[in-house]
Amino acid sequence: MIKPFIGKPMIKAITGIRRCGKSTLMQQLIALIKENGIDEESIISINKELFEFDSILTYKDLHAYISSKSVATKTKYYVFIDEIQEIESWEKAVNSLLAQQNYDIYITGSNARLMSSELATLLSGRYVEFRMYTLSYAEFTQLLKTKNVTQNQESNFDLFLKYGGFPGIHHLEMEDSIIRQYLQSVYSTVLLKDVVVRYNIRDSAMLDLITKYIIDTCGNITTAKNISLFMKSQHRSVSVDTVLNYIHYCCNAMILEQVRRFDVKGRRILETHEKYYMADIGFRYATVGYTPEAISGQLENIVFLELLTRGYSVSIGKVGEKEIDFIAQKGTDKIYYQVCTQLTDGKVIDREYSSLEAVNDHFPKMVLSLDKGFETSRNGIQWMNIEDFLLKK
Repeated sequence: MIKPFIGKPMIKAITGIRRCGKSTLMQQLIALIKENGIDEESIISINKELFEFDSILTYKDLHAYISSKSVATKTKYYVFIDEIQEIESWEKAVNSLLAQQNYDIYITGSNARLMSSELATLLSGRYVEFRMYTLSYAEFTQLLKTKNVTQNQESNFDLFLKYGGFPGIHHLEMEDSIIRQYLQSVYSTVLLKDVVVRYNIRDSAMLDLITKYIIDTCGNITTAKNISLFMKSQHRSVSVDTVLNYIHYCCNAMILEQVRRFDVKGRRILETHEKYYMADIGFRYATVGYTPEAISGQLENIVFLELLTRGYSVSIGKVGEKEIDFIAQKGTDKIYYQVCTQLTDGKVIDREYSSLEAVNDHFPKMVLSLDKGFETSRNGIQWMNIEDFLLKK
């Protein structure tokens, strides 16, 4: 996706949660540019997670460092800045460098402040954004094949349900205690660096409780008022405004992903009762533990992230009193999805299919479940096994 933009006069912005692989992608881009005949002296690389770049704190420091490395004014320089949100007012330096026309600039960031409307404001439309997610199930299974995992009896899908898609777990033995310790470390790092420190949170314990509550109930419609009332029942007082702020901060840090509800018949976004999903399914194992009885929400979470990975924008559908799990849109394409654990009996089948039957348009509609060989098509609505769906090209 990035290749067509290499050498073009616009900033390439790669965004995604920490540890999803942005730095590795940067290194792959540098290797590709070198393969195309660019020498080492024309490449300037800054990684704010490395101590050697700790002195670059502001846009002035950033501009001075890059200027010191690019003495030949007629030479084209390729500039890579990893975790750029750690540099104060970085956009001033980046805009100035872009205006000089001899810099090809690539940036990464782990905060949603780097995304969409903020990027448009900061960089005045002179950028193209690439959103990275953690590994999809297809990528997860591809990496498992290189490890020859044989030490446990769990299927690939069971492992993915539990461990999620952070690439770093594939450097480790697929052993529960080891993987959970790694995932807890990732979760704590993101929560501390991208929420507690960035937003100067004083009650970090309450932040952690609220985040874990949302993770534990992912897939359910959640309101700040309900969370506030739940905390009160646990003898912990927190205002609705504080809950809203904490959720907003976690979405900015990409720990959580917010999904809006869409009124299919009224054709409008609803402003209340949105849902939240984890940015990676492994966060559940890291925080509240893996519980098979919560599989319904986890399956929704996996399908939601898969749709994002495939480039769809996703919303929740409302048709009268019925709910549609996901409406996935990409350009003029639209697909409706219902996700469930198993189509065990007629009541469950009616519930899942009737929501889609209530939508009166020509776009494809699909029910996804864990069933094997459940062959049914009802009023044009197709069924597919979730694992097959995730592995399909």
